Amino acid sequence: MPIAVSFSPSNEKSDRLFNNADNFAMIFDEAWKNYQSKKEENKLSQETKLNLVLDTIKDHPFLLGSPSIAKEVAQFRIRLLDLI
Repeated sequence: MPIAVSFSPSNEKSDRLFNNADNFAMIFDEAWKNYQSKKEENKLSQETKLNLVLDTIKDHPFLLGSPSIAKEVAQFRIRLLDLI
């Protein structure tokens, strides 16, 4: 007998936070894109923008538990996805 497995659609948003780099990356990407849509602060340095965005998600478990690694993940995501 086949086992039915239910998956959430990939476009369905979740408020669940997990203490891992993958979940942090997804949350960071969304926060960065939301921040980038605010054109009035585009003259700030990338480092300043990064710190401002990280501050908006400061309660994420991965950022709280591994702040230096989380910042490296964020910097990697910016380069990987050309989010500058």
